[in-house]
Amino acid sequence: MWHLGIRIVAALRRASKGNRKLLRHEHFPLSYEHIPQVSLVLDLLMATFYIQQFGCRATQADGAAIERQLLDRGCAVAPEASSADFVVVNTCTVTAAADAQARDAIRKIHAANPAARVIVTGCYAQRAPEDLVALPGVSWVVGNSHKPQIPQLIGELSQPQPSVVQQNFIPVASLDSEPLSLSHAPAKILTGDIFERSEFLAAPVLGGEGNHTRPTLKIQDGCNSRCSYCVIPFVRGKSRSMPPEVVLKEIRILAASGFREIVLSGINLGTYGRDFSPRVEFSALLRRILDETSLERLRISSIEPLDVTHDLVDLFASTDRIAQHFHMPLQSASDRILAAMHRWYRAEHYARRVELIRERLPHAAIGADVIAGFHGETDADHAATLAFIEALHFTYLHVFSFSARPGTKAATLPDQLPGAVIKRRARELRALGEAKAAAFRRSQLGRSLRVLTLRRKESTDVSSDSSTPTLSTNYLRIRVGGIWPANTWLDVQILSEEVNYLVGE
Repeated sequence: MWHLGIRIVAALRRASKGNRKLLRHEHFPLSYEHIPQVSLVLDLLMATFYIQQFGCRATQADGAAIERQLLDRGCAVAPEASSADFVVVNTCTVTAAADAQARDAIRKIHAANPAARVIVTGCYAQRAPEDLVALPGVSWVVGNSHKPQIPQLIGELSQPQPSVVQQNFIPVASLDSEPLSLSHAPAKILTGDIFERSEFLAAPVLGGEGNHTRPTLKIQDGCNSRCSYCVIPFVRGKSRSMPPEVVLKEIRILAASGFREIVLSGINLGTYGRDFSPRVEFSALLRRILDETSLERLRISSIEPLDVTHDLVDLFASTDRIAQHFHMPLQSASDRILAAMHRWYRAEHYARRVELIRERLPHAAIGADVIAGFHGETDADHAATLAFIEALHFTYLHVFSFSARPGTKAATLPDQLPGAVIKRRARELRALGEAKAAAFRRSQLGRSLRVLTLRRKESTDVSSDSSTPTLSTNYLRIRVGGIWPANTWLDVQILSEEVNYLVGE
């Protein structure tokens, strides 16, 4: 009977790679119902999935963890949503545009693949599940509070009923049967009070998910701040951290698997370890990573300006194993607007951090988030932000048009700006950001940089059959002549600048 089970597993694995329309009875003489010990594994081996990602690095890391869990359970990745049995839509809710983008994506997925079971998760699912549950094709809406249960949910949805096995074949389509199908019942919601969660909800990310060269490891979730415009604390909960020993273990696994660069992410990364007793400093964790792992390069994602301390900048300057890259949300350079946003710093404090970084790391990348058109923002406030950015050594900007989010204090503030004004200011900020990025690229001409080769699909640069996309320590996209395997270090000299990238050899 065990050998029969092996034959079934092999047949299902072959079927999952191509011809999955039906599994004919002649492949095996008995129904797999007679082998209960392999039944659940077989159910999952029959399932394919696709994860549609939206949002920040932390959300992408959540999606990567879900993917790894599903692969470990025997599911297979579908090349696209239109051919998947299950589609997990991992949503963002930072703006109304992000909400609309998610809804539009769900409608398109259902139109292209009506048979797929769509599971919607992420921040939008946590904030407003009722918006999503009514969309056609949605099977489940799973909030961030229950996101780790998605692999188990898919396993349950994949289990066939006894009536599935018919006389001469096992149709994969029959997996659409009860008890958890949406064919005959409304979509289901699985959410809870995110503020009741004290544990760190994350699954191990072993790397390779999404075909990335540089895996992202989420080590912090949630936020205890209450910026007046931000809905994220209400969908991510209070700040909580992955224990240091677990962080080190995961990084060792990734490094041993051959990954050369890892990106640490979090919702409010600089608050890492403050939920522990005794408290663990973020910089202390970084030192332990350097001292106790063989990782070749570590990169951090967004970090609040007040968490960029002298000690942290000195640590970055002391080693080439930490990428020279700081992304610090600015939002506005008007002190009046910063106060209305409930931000904890003023423009002067932010400028000091930029100057400190430039003093210790003159070629470092310094990026910022900026919000255009916050309630009550005057022409003078906007002009102050433009002048501030122009005067400092920013290397890129991420610009967001203000969008009032339900449940936030900013949603109740007066003096909402007309949409046309917000769009115009956002365009001006983006134009300034592009000019700053171009100036930074030009400043690197003639320099020698060590770069990491990327897979072609990761690069947003212009495709070329005779060059390879790479990434530098200071977050520059550089195309290098020749075809190089991904995840390879190269020492290159920067020769020229193209529209949005550099060319090196």
